[in-house]
Amino acid sequence: MSIPFHLAFSVKNIEDTKKFYVEVLGGTVTKSSDHWLNVNFFGHQLSIHENPQMKSDRKTITVEDKEVPLHHFGVILKKSDWEILAKKLQKSKIKFLIEPKLKHEKQVCEQAIMFLKDPSGNGIEFKCFTDPKHIFSKC
Repeated sequence: MSIPFHLAFSVKNIEDTKKFYVEVLGGTVTKSSDHWLNVNFFGHQLSIHENPQMKSDRKTITVEDKEVPLHHFGVILKKSDWEILAKKLQKSKIKFLIEPKLKHEKQVCEQAIMFLKDPSGNGIEFKCFTDPKHIFSKC
């Protein structure tokens, strides 16, 4: 059963964030004010609140030999949607923490991943599984 999630988080500048989530990532604004907005993010609801004093969390974890934010969110996309987004982001010269790539090759949980930050430093991970029925399989 697939049910959309709701995620609320802070950003430093609402206009920069709106541009990023809409123009770069392809979301749509569903509600907004001068200091917050709701975005349809691949069928899920992001509730984004401006906090100019926001401090970025500097804690990281190592993924694919790269340091990425410990606190992050993301979505698991269908392979075709992941590929379209990866090409779009590469074409727009987005700075990746982890470039689009395949990991766990030839294993049950083979997946494609990419990792980036929004303008406020919030970590976002996009992935797709070669075989979606193994999303929760152990590798």
